[in-house]
Amino acid sequence: MKDVETKRKLSPELRDQLLDVLQARFEKNLNRHQGIEWAKVKAKLKANAGKLWSLHEMESTGGEPDVVGHDAKTGEYLFFDCSPESPKGRVSVCYDLEGLQSRKEHKPKDNAIDMAEAMGIELLTEDQYRDLQKLGEFDLKTSSWVKTPEDIRKLGGALFGDRRFGHVFIYHNGAQSYYSARAFRASLRV
Repeated sequence: MKDVETKRKLSPELRDQLLDVLQARFEKNLNRHQGIEWAKVKAKLKANAGKLWSLHEMESTGGEPDVVGHDAKTGEYLFFDCSPESPKGRVSVCYDLEGLQSRKEHKPKDNAIDMAEAMGIELLTEDQYRDLQKLGEFDLKTSSWVKTPEDIRKLGGALFGDRRFGHVFIYHNGAQSYYSARAFRASLRV
């Protein structure tokens, strides 16, 4: 377990660089987190090296994570991927391992669920995806896998969303599908 903790810790230089990037994004997009103070978010991040590592993973794959809420009950801050389009470092993945294994040929290198777990993050739910879209216009040219309810997944399907024609759509696809313009968006509680 200690080996995993060591791997999930940023060097002081990377930590400071990431905090600077997150602060600049926070200050540039105040509409996403009204009433939340950066100093409190930063203190929480500094106290959670593993979560900071996960934010670095979100950032390094093109997610542009930003604070989108605060849970008063738990004291946690909620981060979503806020990149204009689905994160480029996570494209061409099918939904989950079962979907990946069901492909006979032309298998992608990974799947969204396992990638998210390895990064310490979770796919946005359908409700979270719609909440994100209230903060701006996202996925105008791409689409993003979202957490799929078990009853749909058991039948072989998986959900994804995008914004087209001024509206947010949630669609379905086979979980084994993958496209160069589809990745996944995620959330992280800190």
